[in-house]
Amino acid sequence: MDRKHVVWIVMLLLLVLLGVAESTDPLTDLENIAGKLVFYQMDGNATYVRDTGELASDVPTETMFELFDPQRNFSSAKFTYTWDLGNGEVIQGTEPVVRYHYSESGNYTLRLKVGVNVTKSAPPITGVYSTDVQVLDAIKKIELTGPSDYEVSQDTSLAFHVDGSPPMWVCWRFLTNCVPDITGGCTLTMLYENTLRLNHTFTSTGVHCLDISVRNDISKLQTSFSLYVKRNTNPHMFFILSCAAILVATFSFITVIACRPRHQIRPQIAASSNAVFLKSQDSDNQSRILFNFSNVERGEKEPLLMQHGTQYSS
Repeated sequence: MDRKHVVWIVMLLLLVLLGVAESTDPLTDLENIAGKLVFYQMDGNATYVRDTGELASDVPTETMFELFDPQRNFSSAKFTYTWDLGNGEVIQGTEPVVRYHYSESGNYTLRLKVGVNVTKSAPPITGVYSTDVQVLDAIKKIELTGPSDYEVSQDTSLAFHVDGSPPMWVCWRFLTNCVPDITGGCTLTMLYENTLRLNHTFTSTGVHCLDISVRNDISKLQTSFSLYVKRNTNPHMFFILSCAAILVATFSFITVIACRPRHQIRPQIAASSNAVFLKSQDSDNQSRILFNFSNVERGEKEPLLMQHGTQYSS
């Protein structure tokens, strides 16, 4: 075989190889189907991009599959999408977007199966994408569970209920007479439950304001509370004063009883006495009255003037 035939054979082999390379469709290679999942959530007129895999519960959500095709090799291909949300719900369609919402917080695994029909004769190409999703409760309300009236110069404990999913960052500050403090900062606290407890001592009376800002990974809420601070009424001091008043009254009563003057009790002769009045005349011609008491038992007696006896004259 001469060199001329060898050259023709080599050229023929090159043409065959080039034909095979041109007939090979890049769509048959699964690695060429590249893309990513993007999450959007709508709250009122605002739309939030959730690119960290954290979603808010009970909020309208859109998940989109963004195909990476810079060379536009799949411009004429037909796609099918099967969305498994991980909560028992499966949605199928031909659009690269699905609309749904998670009603409860928790951890879910979202799986997407992408099917590509390249040609009518070729079998469809499939690709599976999955991502872990953490669903959190958004912070929608901060509620004061204790009273709104407090006393000055007294250790006060305030309790608040926050309905979002922990952990949460809390920034709070007290404003005396509700005067805004532009230069002052706030106290930052990490909250690992739904109850926030603050300890504070009010140094002046009047209306005070408490500014609270709470946020977690998917929401933020700021609010203010008006608190009325009144003067301190110490119940222990009232009890002490009451006891002192009772003791003073008791000692005063004892003093009055002890210092009251005693009246001399003079013996009185009853009308029914047994005394007999006798009149005698001594040697100096002076008349004397003698009392004669008998030991007769007491009883009902006749009047003395009615008794029979010797009469006397002066």
